[in-house]
Amino acid sequence: MASAHSRMRCGEFRTSYQSDMTIFPTPLARRVAIVAVIGLLFAPLLLNAYQLNLLIQIGYYGIAALGLNIVVGFTGQISLGHAAFFGLGAFASAWLSNNTGIPVFFCIPLAGLATMAVGLLVGIPAGRIKGLYLAIATLASQYILEDFFARADWFTGGSAGAMASPFTLFGYMFNSDRSYFYVVLTYVVVMYLAGTNLLRSRDGRAFVAVRDHYLSAEIMGINLNKYRILSFGISSFYAGIGGALFGHYLGFVSAEGFTLLLSIQFLGMVIIGGLGSVMGSLLGTIFMVLLPEVMEFGVHLVGSNNSALTQALAYIKEMAIGLAIILFLIFEPDGLSHRWKMIKNYWKLYPFSY
Repeated sequence: MASAHSRMRCGEFRTSYQSDMTIFPTPLARRVAIVAVIGLLFAPLLLNAYQLNLLIQIGYYGIAALGLNIVVGFTGQISLGHAAFFGLGAFASAWLSNNTGIPVFFCIPLAGLATMAVGLLVGIPAGRIKGLYLAIATLASQYILEDFFARADWFTGGSAGAMASPFTLFGYMFNSDRSYFYVVLTYVVVMYLAGTNLLRSRDGRAFVAVRDHYLSAEIMGINLNKYRILSFGISSFYAGIGGALFGHYLGFVSAEGFTLLLSIQFLGMVIIGGLGSVMGSLLGTIFMVLLPEVMEFGVHLVGSNNSALTQALAYIKEMAIGLAIILFLIFEPDGLSHRWKMIKNYWKLYPFSY
């Protein structure tokens, strides 16, 4: 029956609750995902250092974006301080490896747990406020953590920043783009499978119920405060893991990289990718990472002899990100994941699509 389902072209039919809650919607989707991961294992052999750098960026930003999507897209809350949690994870992992002697292999998940603890504290207001007031509360957490990064020399190194040791495993040091790519790829696969499984669980369904109609969820017995705070904690855990991978990749962590602008970019990733979509988190991250590169290529192609255009490249990149967010909000508010579903449905029903 499973193989017949994979060949089904007109609609999808699920005859049990278990089949309706599988990670992959069809066996074909599962095979495509496995082939994609296997194909990525060969990426360091085929791509140059610059292209691998882009893939690594997509990896650690994609993990953090999925965390933000859990709190914004699946639970219906808002967070404007995600970059600060991303930075907290980077600093926490660097501090643990530099001061306690714990291997980086363990420092990364420990940094995620430390960030989760702070995220649970920040999420406490979410149990009592919502909307614009919650946005302001999370914005305050962004500035509080930024100020902490600047003042806590013992933790962050202050304005000088902190060194982050390279990732090692059984004595092997992953200090090149080719080797570190496998570390990031492993974390991406594990974190995305964990996130997808979470949303299939009782807690994941509670998140969605809180988002869709909190009064109905409360009548059904769902503890609103618990799940709102829990979503912030899990979101912070993902941000901490992503930040730790970021820090150990660069080998240096500075507070200047975790500003409100990065928080806005994280929001852009989940909006462009699709709110409430695991796959959309990764699609939005790919879009946001590659968009500045496309703009740079376009500027060099069109205005190679125009020095003013070349000098304005940094502003053009920032404007392109803002313009993309606005255009997606107007013309495709459901994001790239929704567009991808429409394309799949068109070909699934072809030539009788309508």
